[in-house]
Amino acid sequence: MFETGFHGVIKRAVVIGNGFAGAENQCIGLLRALGLSSRYSLYRVLRPRGAVNEWLHWLPVSVHKKVDNVLRKIYDDSRCFLGKKVVPVLVENGGKNAGLLDVLEADANQIAKMARDTFDRDGPLLVVASGRDTISVSSSIRQLAPENVFVVQIQHPRLNLNRFDLVIAPCHDYYPLTPEAQEQIPWFLRSWITPLEPPDSNVVLTVGALHQADSAALRTAASLWHDELALLPKPMLVVNIGGPTRNCQYGEDLAKQLTEMLRNVLWSCGSLRISFSRRTPEKVSKILLKEFSANPKVYIWDGRGPNPHMGHLAWADAFVITADSVSMLSEACSTGKPVFVVGAERCTWKFAEFQKILHERGVVRPFTGKEDISETWSYPPLNDSAEAASRVIEAVSKRGWITHA
Repeated sequence: MFETGFHGVIKRAVVIGNGFAGAENQCIGLLRALGLSSRYSLYRVLRPRGAVNEWLHWLPVSVHKKVDNVLRKIYDDSRCFLGKKVVPVLVENGGKNAGLLDVLEADANQIAKMARDTFDRDGPLLVVASGRDTISVSSSIRQLAPENVFVVQIQHPRLNLNRFDLVIAPCHDYYPLTPEAQEQIPWFLRSWITPLEPPDSNVVLTVGALHQADSAALRTAASLWHDELALLPKPMLVVNIGGPTRNCQYGEDLAKQLTEMLRNVLWSCGSLRISFSRRTPEKVSKILLKEFSANPKVYIWDGRGPNPHMGHLAWADAFVITADSVSMLSEACSTGKPVFVVGAERCTWKFAEFQKILHERGVVRPFTGKEDISETWSYPPLNDSAEAASRVIEAVSKRGWITHA
């Protein structure tokens, strides 16, 4: 710090979010690895929501807002097809001053001005963004305050990568550059889908998604969930079920297949715990509830009360996870515990590439229903968040700055 000077220490951050937990958790996970999880402010890029606006999400967010404003001038705001206006929301910040905080709408000019005006007092500002809607804001902040900020964009932005100080993207984001993928893309769409260039020196490639489930978080979760989970019969198998996506489609057929496979391995489990996500279709959850809700070995989280997800990561002996969720798989594969995947054969496009990478690294195995859950196996855990953080520290040092310790 003394060599760099007080004004060269990054001790504050801004997260540019899009309102989706999967994107914002990646930003916060990176900040945790950098020791800045209690030193950030959250801003969001807010789109108009509801009704006709759901059909306009393909537009750049700035264009979407202009279209919405025009429609509201033409039609009365009470017309139902216009949908909801964007409004400030409340989130809980996990830092030292935990509590409900107003999340401000992300404005590149205001954030850049704040970074410039407070630089002499507070030092450089780290800006971390994730998600398509955040790209224009984060790149504009860097353009407006290049000497005062360090901008990290998580996930491939599909823009010239030199508009950011660092880009953190999973390997499968570069799948469109492979010969196999090129054969799948119509020639007239290639310029829209394919990354503009291969990874450069300012690109950090990860296996999966960044997340907050680091060793410190799992130790805390183990303590918080000790009374409920520690005394359950072993081995404990945790099943996490997501929901179908465009590139991993499934329904009742996979639910019935999973039910049969779980029934076949239940003899080798001391306890079985099942969790559904907000994306899980009711027709999927109903099938598993009907089969297992009366079984004394099985607990199914119904969405009420505290979410046991972190407790499950800490106390489980093995996991079964549906292939649709990059985030859930990334978290589980960071524990070093056995991870079985169901539905990987249904993945297409770059998500099939993600499953292939996990399999080649030996961090997952397909779930067949023939497993003995008491038989364990291990692998080098994924450590994407810590590895990405070390690359941020390295890149920041080239600017003559250091991160807060």
